Amino acid sequence: MSNPAAEAALVPTARTPRARGRRKALDVSTVVVVAVVLVVLAILILYPLAAIFGQAFSPEGVKVMTSVVTSVVNRQIVLNTFVLGILVGLLGTLLGFLLAYIQVKVDFRGKKIFHILCLLPVVSPPFAVATAVITLLGRRGIITHGILGLETNIYGLPGLTLVLVLSFFPVAYMNFKGMLENLDPALDDASSNLGASGWQTFWKVTLPLMVPGFAASFLLLFVEAIADLANPLVIGGDYTVLASRAFIAITGEYDVAAGAAYSLVLLMPALLVFVIQQYWVSRSSTVTVTGKPAGKPRLITDPAGRIPLLIAGVVILALVAGIYLTVIVGAFTKILGVNNEFTLDNFRYVLSGIGNESIVDTTMLALIATPIAGLLGMVMAWLIVRKVKRGSGLLDFLGMLGLAVPGTVVGIGYAIAFNTPLRFTIGGTTFQLLPALGGGAAIFGGAMAIVMVYIIRSLPSGQRSGIAALQQIDPSIDEAAASLGAESFTTFRTITLPLIRPAFLAGLIYAFARSMTTLSPIIFITTPSTKIMTKQILAEVDAGRFGNAFAFCVLLLLIVVTVMGVMSLLLRGRNDVRTQIGAGA
Repeated sequence: MSNPAAEAALVPTARTPRARGRRKALDVSTVVVVAVVLVVLAILILYPLAAIFGQAFSPEGVKVMTSVVTSVVNRQIVLNTFVLGILVGLLGTLLGFLLAYIQVKVDFRGKKIFHILCLLPVVSPPFAVATAVITLLGRRGIITHGILGLETNIYGLPGLTLVLVLSFFPVAYMNFKGMLENLDPALDDASSNLGASGWQTFWKVTLPLMVPGFAASFLLLFVEAIADLANPLVIGGDYTVLASRAFIAITGEYDVAAGAAYSLVLLMPALLVFVIQQYWVSRSSTVTVTGKPAGKPRLITDPAGRIPLLIAGVVILALVAGIYLTVIVGAFTKILGVNNEFTLDNFRYVLSGIGNESIVDTTMLALIATPIAGLLGMVMAWLIVRKVKRGSGLLDFLGMLGLAVPGTVVGIGYAIAFNTPLRFTIGGTTFQLLPALGGGAAIFGGAMAIVMVYIIRSLPSGQRSGIAALQQIDPSIDEAAASLGAESFTTFRTITLPLIRPAFLAGLIYAFARSMTTLSPIIFITTPSTKIMTKQILAEVDAGRFGNAFAFCVLLLLIVVTVMGVMSLLLRGRNDVRTQIGAGA
């Protein structure tokens, strides 16, 4: 087996100053790839954002943005948005940390099931949780009214906070799980040897090392909460936030300038928080990651600490399991909680007519977008880590805009930018650069705009996983191919891509799941010719046909889990190939 460290040590001795100069210069194929990537990013994200700015700074848009400061109603909407973001950020972060701490630090059986339940909200439609919570805890909820006899109102800030926390806590859970697993067990051993109790070790050693994780998780959940549109529409009630206000301006008041202005107000804090979050993430790697663990992690076996933690974890995950059990049972029930008779009518309705078309359209468009997003993410990662020295940070930021920009903003930007042909005039002559890509009169019935949204929203996950994978591969492997005369893109296609194939497939899995479950950007650009499942589910919820909505959710979950399972099998097979390549290098 090769020794990468030894190989890396040999590289500087063989590299002359002239050779280093040549390595920094971009060859023709790399320049072409960089140019193509920049053009693609300009079309996918920069042009829609420019369209938002153009409308927001029109006279009508400026009037709306001014009213954000002068109008009591608009100030309250902004305040509602920030209050919701802060609550979800705090509670979701604490919940994610608690579950991750139990998973990593407590000794118990069933950790795989515990982990699966923690990740379940990731692959579910955005409002499956909201619909189930209304069924269980609403005014006529099975638990609140049917069992406890209470008259409750789940709509508004309390219900919205509960739903968003349960939907987004997996983000914090995954963040803390990785950090806790990377902690050096020698720290716990040293604390114990100095006479510290388990609580003192947790309070004075573990918790301080998690501070960057708390900051990063809070900021991520804050952005997710203020950007979410689906749940405020379903369970928000009279509690209006910026995302739902922009939606009402576009679809209810047909005021594009106002929608763009509200979107711009929403965009500013989201981008600011994203930049801060990236800063915290970059700092966290210098504080919590200390190299490979030096020993076996010390698990909590003392009943005084273990039992209360397990009870808390079981109660929380029982609530999560109960919510998804409600979705499944509701799909096979006429009206769950009112008429619990078994029926397949919900599936008959969903699998016929519009429902069937939406399933086919959504799956096909997601399958088209997934490989494009995955490959583009790997190319972006390759350029950022290996090729582009100056401007790699800017390229990374442009790729991550698909995550940083709220879905509502992306959707409104696409509706403004692509519902009409892109034309420009030079010397009195008008040229058409692009036809209309969105809207009912667009080519392919507006499907192309939807695929573009899927790509830009899925790109960041593949980009990040690709960067992480490339940073673990010795650059001398690429340099060996280059020294044999291979051009940069040939090296990427024949050497780099096979080595990072697991990251590529992981990006594909996330891209498909996100494409199938996204709603916020899609709701503005769907057309009668192209039907999307998440919008059909929202229509069923709005009409009060929860059984049909549950059936849609079950089918969507089945499709996502099936495709993820197939991709995981491919991933497992390709891992062996990667290992062989690494061993033979």
